[in-house]
Amino acid sequence: MGFQWLDMRITEEQDRRKREAEIQERLPRALTEVHDSLQDCLACYTTAFGEESAELRLLPNRIAITVRDEQDGQWKQRATVNVTADPALPGFEIDSGKEPLIIEVGLLPGDKVFYRDRDHDKYIGMDELTRRILDRALFPKLGE
Repeated sequence: MGFQWLDMRITEEQDRRKREAEIQERLPRALTEVHDSLQDCLACYTTAFGEESAELRLLPNRIAITVRDEQDGQWKQRATVNVTADPALPGFEIDSGKEPLIIEVGLLPGDKVFYRDRDHDKYIGMDELTRRILDRALFPKLGE
């Protein structure tokens, strides 16, 4: 004897698990895509302020950004930002020394991803994501 509600819930749970597995598989590539976009941004920044003014490293499950200022002929670290892939979200945790920013990652058709700022319940594009990651670290004295 089958129950219609149970069959529907089993199908829903199978679909949810499939989506979750697809997102988990896609998350490392999404981190690489964010890294590539940040690299483009920092190339412009270092062209304007010097090669040593910023550094970007792609590590396993994390992007590390270091921002420096030149003081008395030496480059001194001013800020760091870490973007960590968190499979439990799934998404990214952006830590710049203050309250972390949580960005959820989801899948769209065609192997594309979407980004959602959890705190503001707002979907954002790559342009806005890179701004949220870099703006305060690169330009701390400029207002929003």
